[in-house]
Amino acid sequence: AVGVLLGAFGGHLLRPVLPLQAMTIFDTAVRYHLLHTLALFGTAVAAKVYPAHAVALGRVAAGFALGIVLFSGSLYLMVTTDRLWLGAVAPVGGVVLVLSWAGLALVFLRRGAE
Repeated sequence: AVGVLLGAFGGHLLRPVLPLQAMTIFDTAVRYHLLHTLALFGTAVAAKVYPAHAVALGRVAAGFALGIVLFSGSLYLMVTTDRLWLGAVAPVGGVVLVLSWAGLALVFLRRGAE
C-alpha cells in the first residue's frame, strides 16, 4: 500500500514540479519498493510453507525490508528534500537487496540438497 501511495504521490503531485531526472529517480525508487515488497511477501509465504527454514527466511525478509528502506527510502528523501548526499545511501540498500536475493537462493539451494 505504501509503495502504491508513493507512486500515486509521485505521478500526480511531484511530476508537475520535479525535473525529469528527479522524477526518473523517484520512479526507480517506487519500482524497487514494489518489486521487493513482493519478494518480502513471497519470503513470508515460504516461511509458512517451509517452517524448518523459517529462521533463515526471516533473516532474508529482514534484509528485504532493510534494503527497501535504505534504497527506496533514501531516493524518496533525496528527491523530495533536495539533499543529494542521500544518494550515497542507495547503493548500500542495493547491496542489502542483492544479499537478500542471494540469501533466498541459498535457503532454497540448501533445501534442495536435503
